[in-house]
Amino acid sequence: RADIAVAPLTITLVREEVIDFSKPFMSLGISIMIKKPQKSKPGVFSFLDPLAYEIWMCIVFAYIGVSVVLFLVSRFSPYEWNLEEQDETKDPQTPPDPPNDFGIFNSLWFSLGAFMQQGCDISPRSLSGRIVGGVWWFFTLIIISSYTANLAAFLTVERMVSPIESAEDLAKQTEIAYGTLDSGSTKEFFRRSKIAVYEKMWSYMKSAEPSVFVKTTPDGVARVRKSKGKFAFLLESTMNEYIEQRKPCDTMKVGGNLDSKGYGVATPKGSALGTPVNLAVLKLSEQGILDKLKNKWWYDKGECGTKDSGSKDKTSALSLSNVAGVFYILVGGLGLAMMVALIEFCYKSRQETKRLKLAKNAQNFKPAPPTNTQNFATYREGYNVYGTESVKI
Repeated sequence: RADIAVAPLTITLVREEVIDFSKPFMSLGISIMIKKPQKSKPGVFSFLDPLAYEIWMCIVFAYIGVSVVLFLVSRFSPYEWNLEEQDETKDPQTPPDPPNDFGIFNSLWFSLGAFMQQGCDISPRSLSGRIVGGVWWFFTLIIISSYTANLAAFLTVERMVSPIESAEDLAKQTEIAYGTLDSGSTKEFFRRSKIAVYEKMWSYMKSAEPSVFVKTTPDGVARVRKSKGKFAFLLESTMNEYIEQRKPCDTMKVGGNLDSKGYGVATPKGSALGTPVNLAVLKLSEQGILDKLKNKWWYDKGECGTKDSGSKDKTSALSLSNVAGVFYILVGGLGLAMMVALIEFCYKSRQETKRLKLAKNAQNFKPAPPTNTQNFATYREGYNVYGTESVKI
């Protein structure tokens, strides 16, 4: 018979029914231990890794969309058309300049040159075309800058690819076996759980052959190390983190904790020690001494690097949500360019209508002929009849 028990005793309902627990002096949860994977070698197309697949696809669609919009506004806007008369001094055998520089192929070439930050030998002359070019240049600036920054992180970090990142990953595959202690709170958690994922995992564990349950924690750790990545051990996160920091440094914790619980100091039911122990635990917790002790014995005295040494391997590709704003700006700019092209068309049409009207009025206006022309002719005829011409006899 003991008056107090200080050990990694998880506070559970079944235990609380027969003994008293103090306030938890350490928080923990069920976690996943796997064998640390080998660091991956860079692939042939690893330069694409800084951006997620959906971003690359959206960039392709944006490039095509910008080219098409530039082609349309250049066709629609009158300021992009070359309507000047042919220069007479120009060699007649020289082909004439195209009436519009931005055909579909030139539009694609302009967009590609802008995206590659190389420029192009043609540029829009209309306001609508310049709006398209401006928003595309802004889009290119943000995407290229984001890609360059993330690429630097990818090149300076040795990445480890883990096949398992969460309990859901374990539940939906059968290649990697997983198990836990044959007795204890972890096994009881899966047996009593009503969550679909954990029910599926429990169904697998209790029917797996050979058995995935182990007698002790060292047996489970040894099985992980010998399995060549084909076995995952479910255990309390405190033990998982402690072993991860001990040689031969070949295990690692993946994902978050499956639940949340704590270790408590156990005393007999109704013991007078309960209140003093609770007060002592709360005092140590509020002063930060408990966290300090954990860091000292788990990480400061660890043999596999610091607590955050593995965080550098977590560099991930930029997702679409990270750069969604620049796509919205691009779409808004293209819409604005279409509206401006319509305004340019209407304005130019109105100006052309006025010009044609003035030209027509000028053509219809003709000066009246002189009024004395007929009298002058009559006078001249009479003068000739009466003596200006000689008569032969």
